[in-house]
Amino acid sequence: MAKMSWLMPRALMASLALISVLGSAGWAQQPPTVRIRGTIEAIDGSLLTVKSREGDQLKVRMTDNVALVAITNIAMSEIKPGSYIGVSGMPEPDGTQKALAVHIFPEAQRGVAEGFRPWDLRPNSTMTNATVAETVASTDGQNILVKYKDGEKKVVVPPGTPIVTFVPGDKSELKPGAKIIIFGAIKKDDGTLEANRVNVGRDGITPPM
Repeated sequence: MAKMSWLMPRALMASLALISVLGSAGWAQQPPTVRIRGTIEAIDGSLLTVKSREGDQLKVRMTDNVALVAITNIAMSEIKPGSYIGVSGMPEPDGTQKALAVHIFPEAQRGVAEGFRPWDLRPNSTMTNATVAETVASTDGQNILVKYKDGEKKVVVPPGTPIVTFVPGDKSELKPGAKIIIFGAIKKDDGTLEANRVNVGRDGITPPM
C-alpha cells in the first residue's frame, strides 16, 4: 500500500505535466492576428485584394459568415452620458486625451474591448473604450469624462474631429476604392489573411480609428 500511495502522486504529477505541455503547445499555436487599414483594389468572390496604408498589397479571404459593417458619420450631439464610445487619442501633458476620432458603439457592442491601451493610428496614440460619464461644451470643443472598469479619462474633442458609428453593411459596399479597417485578420500559413469581420467606410469615408 505504501508503494501504491507513492506511485499515485508520481502518476498524477506526470499527468499534470503532460497537460501543462499540451496546454502550452495549444496556446503557442494560436494564429497571429493582424490589424489592416487600407483600400480595396479588387474583389474576387470572397477574396479581397487590399493596398494597406503602408503600401503593401494584401490578400484577405472573408469567411463564409463574414460580418460586413459600415462606418458612417454621426453628429457629436449623439455623444451623451451613458454612450459607450471608443476614442482614438493623443496624450496631452496635463493627462487628458486629445481625440483624433470618436466612434459610438451600438448598444449591442457595449463593453467591447473596454479599457485604455496603446493604439497604432499614429505614433504614441491611444485607444479608450469606455462609457461617457459626463460631457460639457467648451471653447476648445467638447470635454468628455469617460469611465471604464479600471479607471477614467478626460477627453477633449476638438471641432472637426471625425465622429462615426457602426451600422449594418452590405456586400455591394466592398468595391475598388472603398476604405476598410479589419481589426483582427488571422494570418494563415500560406501568407494569406482571413477575416470574419470587415468594416468599410460608407460614402467614401476613411475609417478614422
